Amino acid sequence: MFGQRTIRPLTAASLCGIAFIKDTLIAIDSTKGHLLEIDPESDNSKIINPHQVKEFNDVTGLAVWEDTLWVTRGNSIYLSKLGSWGLEHFATLPYTANGVAVWESTVYVSCQKLGYIVIFDRSTRKEITKFYAPGVGVENLTVTQETLWICDRTEQTVYSMDRATGEVNFSVLTPFDSPTGIAVHQDSDGQETLYVAYASEEPYIRDNPNADPNHELTYRDRTFIHPLYYYYNPDKRYALSNGYLIEMSYAEEIAPLEEVYLPDVEWRIALPSETERQTVKQVEPIGIPFTEEVIDGQRVAVFKFDALTPGERHVFGWKALLEVRGIKYRITPKDTEDLPEFSPELQNRYLVDNDDLAMDTSIVRNAARDAIGSETNLLRKMYSIRNYVYDELSYGIKPYIDTPDIVLERGVGSCGEYVGVLLALCRLNGIPCRTVGRYKCPPYGEHQKVPLQPDFNHVWLEFYIPNFGWLPMESNPDDVGYGGPYPTRFFMGLCWYHIEIGKGISFETLSSQGSRLTKEDIPIGDLAINHIRFTILQELPPF
Repeated sequence: MFGQRTIRPLTAASLCGIAFIKDTLIAIDSTKGHLLEIDPESDNSKIINPHQVKEFNDVTGLAVWEDTLWVTRGNSIYLSKLGSWGLEHFATLPYTANGVAVWESTVYVSCQKLGYIVIFDRSTRKEITKFYAPGVGVENLTVTQETLWICDRTEQTVYSMDRATGEVNFSVLTPFDSPTGIAVHQDSDGQETLYVAYASEEPYIRDNPNADPNHELTYRDRTFIHPLYYYYNPDKRYALSNGYLIEMSYAEEIAPLEEVYLPDVEWRIALPSETERQTVKQVEPIGIPFTEEVIDGQRVAVFKFDALTPGERHVFGWKALLEVRGIKYRITPKDTEDLPEFSPELQNRYLVDNDDLAMDTSIVRNAARDAIGSETNLLRKMYSIRNYVYDELSYGIKPYIDTPDIVLERGVGSCGEYVGVLLALCRLNGIPCRTVGRYKCPPYGEHQKVPLQPDFNHVWLEFYIPNFGWLPMESNPDDVGYGGPYPTRFFMGLCWYHIEIGKGISFETLSSQGSRLTKEDIPIGDLAINHIRFTILQELPPF
């Protein structure tokens, strides 16, 4: 199971820097100051600095080169001979040093506040050069002969950087949030496996006998180490990462708020899409059979009723078996210069107001102009629009969706309202875009073979770049606070728990006697209660 299991050392509170010495894993518990020697196959661990715990408190970065241990603590970098654990000062930065990696005579140190990875010569202890940090969060490092690997806690991302030039080759999304440490293990055949440490807090229900009621919400440490699998496709500019085999069920239960009679009913529900990151292994009906249609390249289940009469009850829907992985595209503004014209079909469908986007209102048109300023590059325009919307809106959920003009005036929006504003501003600036989504699997990869229910539905969008096609962008999760800097983890990227259903088409529609019913005629939510269930069956094997 080496390389295919989650490592959970007992007693650990907050694992940060990690490194391998052959098959033995070394990790620092930053909260406790414990330097742990961990068996990756059994989770067995021991504290190897029992007399120097205080010296290792608040250590975040860790690296091993030959017989020397390197750590970062506060603003400084230290080194120590393995086994002695006496820390010798190496260098000091003006701000907190986060991560460290060493290869031969070169020492790499990350610093979030500087926004750089600073590179030192080991023998002279002088700064040689520095690279721009690829993400906005706290970053930890490891290095191989040609590659500097960087994990970013806020970005939920691992970057592959050329260690000589500082150019990012590609990046991959991690399957869990808050990655805090990274290491490379090499087996006897020379095969390399990335390991990533994670540290955060998780909510749980505590049974408190002294309270009434006795159940209360509290938080506990959550830390572990997990292998990171990836596959990079240089031609299509994307990298896939860890994924899961998931069973998803979507069912409607007829339960009208007021009894109605509807003759000759066709109830359409979109089915999961086939994409670079999502494979539909199987689909079967729930309750009653359905036929299939293909609408704009998307599979749709069609349930037919002679009539829906007062008092009549049904449960119907679909169950799908899906393989879903994380995906992250690496496309730069240089790649989007001198693009060909959009096709008439794209312009007629995805550059117009066909979804109550209020694109003719002054507040929306002014926002579209202000969002891009004088920018002309398509990718930079898209990035600027996203950041403008994040500056102008904060997240809030409500039971209905207002149009973009109202949302911009209010300054608060749900995920669907973020999407509406983004669609309007993009289309006014000549960027084709469309709505995607519908649900996210609860992001608990360790909770396997138990039913999981999402709390809400969810939507995001895709924008179109000639020569590359449709690219994903999340609606609001990267909006971490006014003024940024905002992470780009879901800018041209999706994690494994995003389930893509019905790209560019309505998720669910209802027709009677051949005429489509609108929400003004009768909202689907007034007719039926939807039931959504996910079951994570297993993690997908390495590539």
